[in-house]
Amino acid sequence: MQQTAGTGIQRSVVKTLDGTLGKRALITGASSGLGLEFAELLAAQKVNLVLAARRQEPMEKLAVELRRKHGVDIVVEPIDLATPGAAARLKSNLDGRSIQIDILVNNAGYGLHGEFLETPLDRTTDMIQLNIMALTELSYVFGRDMAARGSGHILLLASLLALQPVPTFAAYAATKSFVLAFGEALHDELRPQGVVVTSLCPGHTETGFDAAAGAPVSPMLRLLTMKPRPVAESGLRALSQGKASVIAGFMNNIIAFSNRLTPRSMQRATLKRILG
Repeated sequence: MQQTAGTGIQRSVVKTLDGTLGKRALITGASSGLGLEFAELLAAQKVNLVLAARRQEPMEKLAVELRRKHGVDIVVEPIDLATPGAAARLKSNLDGRSIQIDILVNNAGYGLHGEFLETPLDRTTDMIQLNIMALTELSYVFGRDMAARGSGHILLLASLLALQPVPTFAAYAATKSFVLAFGEALHDELRPQGVVVTSLCPGHTETGFDAAAGAPVSPMLRLLTMKPRPVAESGLRALSQGKASVIAGFMNNIIAFSNRLTPRSMQRATLKRILG
């Protein structure tokens, strides 16, 4: 099933983007997790890449592999996007090399698990800087160029947790609520200018998120866990189809639908049991 889905998405992306040959995608958070999957899927369609993340070594290794497999041009940009002004510096670096971005995959971000008052404030504000401020700045500086050209694609990484308040992930879920609302609004704002903006809402995914967030994984959560490849495929498929947002996975869509039928107090209590 995954192979069939992958083939389908690749054909869909090629058709909708009027051919991907010669296009260039910027993937943030490209050193691990979903960033690796986005890079592989786009490189397989002959999309040239810019890989951006803090850790240079994993990106260089990925670049060597993708150049060998797919013959695409890849630029590696080691950068800490959680640093204020990093998005503008990245844009300036690429402009200096005459590199135009046609597809922006705003994937960089991380979560923090635990009680809000027991989490050091500087860790929370760093997360907000990356998940919200950097994403917003990247969307602005690259979105302006796309709108001026009359074409472009932006994929924003939200989360299933964006749909409700989440105790023990309070600030993280709130950042993803921002991403989802921001992305859906931009979808309508930029569509007349030829720019497609899509927000992807993954559920629990095998990406190393839990280890980085310091979060336990309950038996129920394990049952709902998705592999990263079909999540990335669903995001690129929705982008190619011009959708405002997409929830990855059948069970995650059921969960999202059930939120419409239950009070928010029940949602909070349920998530605290599952994620706490």
